[in-house]
Formats: sequence, structure tokens, C-alpha cells
Amino acid sequence: MNQKVVVLNAGKMDFDGKLDFSTLSPDVTVYADSEPDQILDRIRGACVVVTKELPVPAEMIRQFPDSVKLICEAGTGYNNIALDAAREKGIRVCNVPAYSSHRVAHTAVMLMLNLASTMQTQIKMLARGDRSNFTDHLQVPHVELNGKTLGVIGAGNIGRQVIRIAQAMDMNVLCHARREHRNEENLTFVSLEQLLRESDFITVHCPLTPQTRHLIDEKALAMMKPTAFLINTSRGSIVDEEALIRALEKGQIAGAGLDVQETEPPADGNPLYTLDNVILTPHMGWKGMETRQRLVGVISENIRGFFEGHPVNIVSE
Repeated sequence: MNQKVVVLNAGKMDFDGKLDFSTLSPDVTVYADSEPDQILDRIRGACVVVTKELPVPAEMIRQFPDSVKLICEAGTGYNNIALDAAREKGIRVCNVPAYSSHRVAHTAVMLMLNLASTMQTQIKMLARGDRSNFTDHLQVPHVELNGKTLGVIGAGNIGRQVIRIAQAMDMNVLCHARREHRNEENLTFVSLEQLLRESDFITVHCPLTPQTRHLIDEKALAMMKPTAFLINTSRGSIVDEEALIRALEKGQIAGAGLDVQETEPPADGNPLYTLDNVILTPHMGWKGMETRQRLVGVISENIRGFFEGHPVNIVSE
């Protein structure tokens, strides 16, 4: 059986050279990155193609060689792959769910804690030699998370992990999910509008779909408390970035912690880099060393299962 595996952009995962892709197959070819015009040539004869957040549009998939039977997205989100075209070609698509749930949840909570202490402003003060927070008095807002209301959009693996941590910190939790859920102990499911109006912190943990694109738009931002913070560690386009920037510049909401952006990296001159009420991180939630090792391990399991006739984590059926 053809067991040729091609990894098209390993550098996205292996930026420090510490990952071992030889576990994927006895016949594996690894490229650090691939331009669109290189992909078809590089996957010639391959059975499995591995990508990480690499756009694989319909017109490209329709030109894939017949040898390709599986596309493995090395992550949870697979909005970058044209599933309909893959189905047309008889190519299965799998992903890697839950590999980064703890690390992404920790990133969301880290952003919340730092915003609650205006840590980004304090760090900037020290960077310019201003030590007045030490010698005078604390000059920035510094509030507790316990007793505050956290609104969680999405009740999947990551959202659930954030909820557990928030409950351990004695936060009140509201949750909005696509499917109807019954209320649970210390967890109330509400409409998106109620969540937006009542939450002190709002954290986004849903996939990017046509229905969730710009879910947090100008109208949604206007419903939030002026003292509320928005956290996004999911996908940048779930938030209307231009509307968010306007809301932040006007002080319509208190601030934002963004590990994802609509364009990554944001363009030079993007106000998100310099706004005092924003913490910006480079989509680092999934990039912990242990997280990336776990990712390669699950990719290996996906491919092994496919070769052995019992595919797992299939998202295209």
C-alpha cells in the first residue's frame, strides 16, 4: 500500500527544530513551507498530505493527483480546506481535535489575568524607565477575577477547560453554544445577547464558519459593558477587527486580549499593536512544546488509523 506522506509546511509547527516527523510514516517528505505554485508538484505520488493552517482551496484540490486519499489538517480548525471539493475527489479530511485544549485555555486565562491588572501598561511604563508604580502608588486599574462574570462563547473542549479554570477562580460563568444545552451546576446557558450584556469578560472558543464569521461585530460590541474585556484565542475573523478597533479607540469596551487576528501577522501600522488597552500575542496558544509534540503524535495516530482501514477524526463525511 502507498504510504507516502508529504508535510507541506512543517515550519509552522516545528519553528524550533525540535519535532520528529519520521513517526508519521516509513515514507515521509517534509517541507518547511510551500508556496501555492509548488504544492501540486510536491504531492505527486503522495497518499497523505499534511498541512497546518495552509489554504487549500477548491480549485487546487480538484487538481490533486488521484494518489491523494487523505488530507490531515494539523490542528483543530479546518476552515482553510475546501471540504466540498475534497468530497468530490473522494479525499477524506481529518483534523487533530483537543490536542491544545489546556494550552489555549491557559492562554485565554493569562490574557484575562493580565488585563485585570493592566499588566501591558505596567510593562510599558518600566520599559520607558517609569518606576512610579513602585515609588508613588499603583496608577493603573487592578481588579479581582473572583466574583466577576465570564461569558464563554462555545462549549467545546477548549471552552469547557476555560470554564473549569474560571469556576476554580470563583467566577460566575455564562455560556452560549450553537446547540441547545441544559443548565449545569454553576453554569448557565444563555443567548448571545444576554451573554454580551451581562459579562465582565467574554472569551471566544467557537470554530470559524460562515455563521460565526464576524459574530462579534459592531452591534455585538455595542451590547457589551464599557468595563468589559474581550478575549479571542479561537480564529481572528470571528471578530470584526475594524469594528473592534473603533470600539477600543472610543473606550466603548475596556480592552481586548487577542491571540488571533483577522490577518496574521497584522499589517504594519495596525492600531492593535499600539493601543494601550490591548494585549496582542502571535497565535501562540497552541505553540507550547508539549502541545506540539502531542500534535505530531495525534497526526501519526490519524495516519496509522487511515492506513489500517479505521480512519479517525474525519471531518469531511
